[in-house]
Amino acid sequence: MRILFLTQIVPYPPDAGPKVKTYHVLRYLAKKGHNVTLATFVRPEEQEHITALKKVCSEVYTIPIHRSRIKDIYYLIRSQLSGRPFLIERDDSREMRSLIGKLVEENGYDVIHADQLTMTQFALNLFEQDKSTTKQGNKSIINNTYSTQRKADMLQVFDAHNAVWRIVKEMITSSPLPLQPFVSLEAKRIKRYEGQVIRRFDRTLAVSEIDRIDLLEAVKFSSDGKTDQPIIEVIPIAVDTQVLYPLDTQSGSQNILTLGTLHYQPNADGIRWFLQDVYPLVRAEIGEATLTIVGKNPPTDFIESEKQSPNNVQVTGYVPDLDPYFQQAAIVVIPVRAGSGMRVRILEALARGMPLVTTSIGIEGIDAYHEQEILIADTPHDYAEAVIRLLKDETLRARLSANGRKLACEQYDWQVALRKMDRIYKNATE
Repeated sequence: MRILFLTQIVPYPPDAGPKVKTYHVLRYLAKKGHNVTLATFVRPEEQEHITALKKVCSEVYTIPIHRSRIKDIYYLIRSQLSGRPFLIERDDSREMRSLIGKLVEENGYDVIHADQLTMTQFALNLFEQDKSTTKQGNKSIINNTYSTQRKADMLQVFDAHNAVWRIVKEMITSSPLPLQPFVSLEAKRIKRYEGQVIRRFDRTLAVSEIDRIDLLEAVKFSSDGKTDQPIIEVIPIAVDTQVLYPLDTQSGSQNILTLGTLHYQPNADGIRWFLQDVYPLVRAEIGEATLTIVGKNPPTDFIESEKQSPNNVQVTGYVPDLDPYFQQAAIVVIPVRAGSGMRVRILEALARGMPLVTTSIGIEGIDAYHEQEILIADTPHDYAEAVIRLLKDETLRARLSANGRKLACEQYDWQVALRKMDRIYKNATE
């Protein structure tokens, strides 16, 4: 069938959580014989990756996007005037609307698949009255002309990487005090918007049962007394276990590896907690323990920590190849204190056969268990004890490594986990 797939980022290379999830979904749909047209925003540094996506998608269309703090201030003001969430205002684009309208009008797709919340706005108004004006808050959106009969023929799928409202809500207490009222307001706006989106789409995909419950809470929050129950399917994030395989690690290593996209606040917050509250406790017991932090856009305080302890802490920034860092590490830590969705970093570490420690929040949505595939701890003391134990116990590391790899291959490989999508797309032809 013909699928129009909308993404907010270029999903290649698969070197960050959202890219990993989306790229493997595209791969799976193409493998099943579907004809996929990709419409995506593209930043200047992403343009070189479009060629790789053309090997998966039948067609790829791009709309340039540029971000800046000045523009964000403008969109924040516009959000206050329109009543729409800041994230939606920021990613709204007349050019993207025009492109999608043209593609829909000319090609008659069977499915429109909106990847992440901000892309749903480009599908929501495709099937209103011809040449209509749709009011959203105080903002008017002028639609192009579309066939009003097409909605019945096209399945609308919202692929929710996480419950966005929950992430923003958890950011309230960690935000500067003067900003907390604005963050609280944004969380409520997103929750209402997210719920309305789910009710208007034919299918919503959640990555875990916890996220499904959070998304249903958003539906209830936005229901205005309506009792309709939308269909939300749980399909986990997947990784490629043939590419992510165990490596020969450095014998006797006492190196602790942590990684993530560091401009994403929940990632930076968790690693900062480990660096400041947990790592000193580990060093007090194991003086030769070192820490390597890998990830794009590290905060300045991470850089300062490296300068103060250059022999103990390494901050790499973005690296194109993670293999050398996995090879020199004894264990991986994924300290998560807030967020939603599934942690691709954990899935990738399991696929690599790396023994790791995370938190109760970090393991949400992943069928891994304490002492079986992973160690779980939530307080600085308990987390440090788990790290120390793992660094000292080679037998435990080997057991967790084997069990984690087995779990990743059997449940989270993209060719296994995404089979549930067959049922979703079958509905488009029935």
